[in-house]
Amino acid sequence: MTLLIAFLALVIFMLALDLGVFHRKAHEVSLREAWTWTFVWIGIAIAFGGWLFYSQGSTVATEYASVYFIEKALAIDNVFVFSLVFAYFAIPLKYQHKVLFWGILGAILFRAVFIVAGVSLLENFGWVYYVFGAFLVYTGWMMFKNIGKDESLEDNKTINWLKNHLPLTQDMSSGKFTKRINGKLFFTPLFIALIFIELSDIVFAVDSVAASFAYSRDPYIIFYANIMAILGLRSLYFVLANLIDRFYYLKHGLSFMLVFIGTKMIFGDVYKMPIWMSLGAIVLVILISVVYSFYKTKPNSQKNVS
Repeated sequence: MTLLIAFLALVIFMLALDLGVFHRKAHEVSLREAWTWTFVWIGIAIAFGGWLFYSQGSTVATEYASVYFIEKALAIDNVFVFSLVFAYFAIPLKYQHKVLFWGILGAILFRAVFIVAGVSLLENFGWVYYVFGAFLVYTGWMMFKNIGKDESLEDNKTINWLKNHLPLTQDMSSGKFTKRINGKLFFTPLFIALIFIELSDIVFAVDSVAASFAYSRDPYIIFYANIMAILGLRSLYFVLANLIDRFYYLKHGLSFMLVFIGTKMIFGDVYKMPIWMSLGAIVLVILISVVYSFYKTKPNSQKNVS
């Protein structure tokens, strides 16, 4: 419990430092700033993993590292959604960090809820573990099946419902989620973007938390790893935002990863694969998909993505 309190204190301190000091005023996040914060968050995650290794041993540290990497890889899929949402609502760059900041806070709460619920289900109904595995296989297959399909938000039912049921204004000049016009409260596109991102993260949370149970049953380890990966998501978005189109084959790798983890969960009683082996396979696949994506989409290349 002491470690959990210390961890939460660290998270609160870093978030307060981020919003209250470095992003007190809305501004466009430069690539240099994004890279700096990305390395800061990764450094903190590694340092925390080092502490787990020192205080609780290699098994716990390995579980933490495995869950962290899986969550970090899946987080890149979130970046695709962020890019689509911000482009669709024409959110100015200087306000994107604010939307992501509050979106991340919501994501932390959702992950905590899903982790507690998942642990409770597994403790009371062991067979749910295999359901999680089957769900991951299905999700991975659907991700692969939908690669290349139109991802436009024009006909998105959630967005259309929000537009039809909330009083909206297109004025984002104040940088706030709401605006009063003639005494009446209106919601700005920043609010709609935030709600859509929060709802999207609920879907992502189901995948990531289910996958986490393939490597650890300790709710604290899963929580630590998930939150550490999520905290670096904002800066990662600003690093990758202009490179989204060059990650074409990444979704192939992510879909394989989900199917692989799901299969591992389903057949875990038949063959118990060592954590280092399964994690190594996942890391290799993700690296290959990223490198191949950059190779096939490099500037002035005559090769076509197919």
